[in-house]
Amino acid sequence: MKYRLLSFIAILLPIFTSAQEKGLDEKVNDAFMPLANWWEGFVLTPIPIAGYNIPVVLILLVFGATFFTFYFKFPNVLKFPLAINTVRGKYDEVEGPEGHGVEKAEVNIVEGDLPDTIRDESKEGEVSHFQALATAVSGTVGLGNIAGVAVAIAVGGPGATFWMIVCGLIGMSTKFVECTLGVKYRDVGADGTVYGGPMYYLSRGLKERGFKGLGRVLAAIFAILCVGASFGGGNAFQSNQATVQLSTMLSLEGGATGVIIGIILAILVGIVIIGGIKKIASVTEKIVPFMAIVYVLASLVIIFANLEFIGDAFGMIISGAFTPLAGLGGILGVIIVGFQRAAFSNEAGAGSAAIAHSAVKTKFPASEGVVALLEPFIDTVVICTMTALVIIFFNMDAGAFDYGNSVNSTVMLNDTGAYIGGVDLTSMAYDSVIPGFRYVLTIAIILFAFSTMISWSYYGLQSWKYLFGRGKTADVLYKVLFLLFVVVGAAATLDAVIKFSDAMILALVFPNMIGLLLLFPKVKEELVKYLSAIKAVSK
Repeated sequence: MKYRLLSFIAILLPIFTSAQEKGLDEKVNDAFMPLANWWEGFVLTPIPIAGYNIPVVLILLVFGATFFTFYFKFPNVLKFPLAINTVRGKYDEVEGPEGHGVEKAEVNIVEGDLPDTIRDESKEGEVSHFQALATAVSGTVGLGNIAGVAVAIAVGGPGATFWMIVCGLIGMSTKFVECTLGVKYRDVGADGTVYGGPMYYLSRGLKERGFKGLGRVLAAIFAILCVGASFGGGNAFQSNQATVQLSTMLSLEGGATGVIIGIILAILVGIVIIGGIKKIASVTEKIVPFMAIVYVLASLVIIFANLEFIGDAFGMIISGAFTPLAGLGGILGVIIVGFQRAAFSNEAGAGSAAIAHSAVKTKFPASEGVVALLEPFIDTVVICTMTALVIIFFNMDAGAFDYGNSVNSTVMLNDTGAYIGGVDLTSMAYDSVIPGFRYVLTIAIILFAFSTMISWSYYGLQSWKYLFGRGKTADVLYKVLFLLFVVVGAAATLDAVIKFSDAMILALVFPNMIGLLLLFPKVKEELVKYLSAIKAVSK
């Protein structure tokens, strides 16, 4: 175990050494950028098909999601009523009076999931499933919806929104499969603590099917990549966009601004994940849903204010999906941008959601899989589309930027020629209709970033535990490395951070999707059990 820990640290050490020697934001970025570029190029390695160079990971993601959609007979559509009824508690009695089988479970939140659905299902008699879903809808809003959508539109034009929606719809089927497996193959410790996720259904599930060696290898690969994803999308991207928004609002400048803000964020996160002071996290959990509701309501206000242009906006989305503007890299380029942003936002296919869903109390793994399929719909199909419409309306009115005229994941403003990042663009769009909203959005972004970093530290830690054991020393070492990446993300540019974060999230698709394509018959068995139980109690 010590050898594996030292090897992992050796990979990361050059980044922090270089940053320490140079000491400025741009120097941190210079040290981090080569790693981001290399990793993005590796994960997005393309293969030529019909004259197009298509990334292998995109083929795997789309093929898997499409296959599950057809094999399970369009669960994203036909099982939608079942999901709603399960959430609202219509089928609670199938669990029986003796309880759900797991006495204690640590349920943790992650951006894009339905955390309150998970939490409320793990308790009997406190709140209804309808109340859980209402709260959970507000909990799905995060920086993937706010900054990620802006990046997609800036780089890929309005047409990228169409492919985000498509990815969200077929991703519902993938989320159903992976979260069902997460519950089925979870591990429950002696103290009742639940350990689950792809690491466990890859190793246990594939062993059950006679692929023990393959399962262990895929589980280890997933765990390593999940640790990296926790450093990237669950950490560096969050601290980067929080720093950008805070610097813009307070007009902060200076070569070390990012490092300073990053250190402050790292201290606050460290107080929670290392210091064990859960009160801060508890307060954040209560405020974040409120801020999410404010964000959704603001989106609806702007959409209704521009209702006469809604047809034009959707026309641009549909036409741009198939006839992209010059300079956007063709239709394939728009598809890739849309799918990347959607995958980053809802993580369907990446398997990370299964880590949290594994902790639910239920006799029927498929019940949680059914509930989980709602997440990509709410997160991507609904909320990401809201953000996209607001930005499109803004640009229709102000002509603030040209679609596709982007450099390093930033967009050039037509009036000043300055390049801004995704979160700044979203802030401008909302502020143009609701003056002063940028201040509210700044607070929301900081809270979303803070809560997501705390949540992803749990995801990464679960993967770290799988690799290096459940000892305290290994835990502390992971948390220290996690906090270092808070600083790196705050100091680096959006381009470097988003390349690394995207690639890390997408890399999870490789081991996870291979496992899903080998284990999907087990999901079919679990779905039949759940539907039979519902049918039995409904007689």
